[in-house]
Amino acid sequence: MKPSDRETSTDGGAVTGDRSTSPFHTTADVEETRAERLKGTLDIYLLAPLRILWHDKRALFGLATVLFFVLLGTIGPYLVEVPRSSDGPNALAPFVNWEFPLGTDGLGKGIGATLVHATPAMLKMILAGAIFSSGLGAVWGIISGYKGGRLDRFMMSIADVVMTIPGLPLIVVLSAVIEPRDPFVVGILLSVNAWAGFSRVLRSQVLAIRQESYVEAARTMGLPVWTIMVKVVAPNVMPFVMVNFVTGARRVIISSVGLYFLGILPFTTLNWGVMMNLAYDAGAMNNPKYAHWFLAPMILIVLMSLGLILLGQGMDRIFNPRIRAKHTKKVDDSDAAEPEEGGGTGPTTTVEGH
Repeated sequence: MKPSDRETSTDGGAVTGDRSTSPFHTTADVEETRAERLKGTLDIYLLAPLRILWHDKRALFGLATVLFFVLLGTIGPYLVEVPRSSDGPNALAPFVNWEFPLGTDGLGKGIGATLVHATPAMLKMILAGAIFSSGLGAVWGIISGYKGGRLDRFMMSIADVVMTIPGLPLIVVLSAVIEPRDPFVVGILLSVNAWAGFSRVLRSQVLAIRQESYVEAARTMGLPVWTIMVKVVAPNVMPFVMVNFVTGARRVIISSVGLYFLGILPFTTLNWGVMMNLAYDAGAMNNPKYAHWFLAPMILIVLMSLGLILLGQGMDRIFNPRIRAKHTKKVDDSDAAEPEEGGGTGPTTTVEGH
């Protein structure tokens, strides 16, 4: 056997002989054009998710809510002037003066304008924290679960050590030492050890998927390890990753507002928690005159959390390869019936885009 005839396979195995004689090496009878491939890709990755969202009213409401906050935090600051003290009467009640529809705080600042200019920092914290915890946890769990062996034990040992560190005391200590001022840094700080527990749970999912027949077939065909992890394993755990992304986003919202309200994080930027802290110090809990100052940011927190929860439920279905494949035009109408709510969404052998 020539050295060139022996190729290293995944997981330490080897593939020998000419690939053209392999039973897994097949050639399509009909070759798709570039336009057809592009149309199929758009159908799977764009149109099919839109069809799923269209038939899921909860996900539509969640998407609309999240988009509202995204627009509020991106376009809103350009349309609404920065609030300043003495812009209006102190502690003006809401819906009395149309210049200040949500009223004013104890310093005469418009509460509506303050909420708008506090939203960008919240979005940055949410994005940074959710991506950090979900991204690191997903990469850690997939590599550890699929590779196994000593690498798995080493990576899980690190995750276990991180999990044993109490989250809140760690955040308080790091906040006192670092004194974070950038919203992106605050978001990562609030999720500094949240990835560890997620990576361990995801690893158990990958261990089960690793034994599936389609993963074994991919290894037999000699696909590289990274290709199998990215294109075969990752899509089947993506619904779980998205649920954790939403959970991480909600955790950042609650944690940031709570720590700003308690005064642990520095008041270097506008934030809904800072507004609640100032309202509380002004006596909003005892004086009805300041109640709207305290309730306005609280209502936004509840709405954004609800929108993320409902959107996360829709994302769970969109990133499920089986459900998304049933909404593509390549599937016969007789097979396009969607599984019942709460039905199984386990790993599938659906091959997308081919």
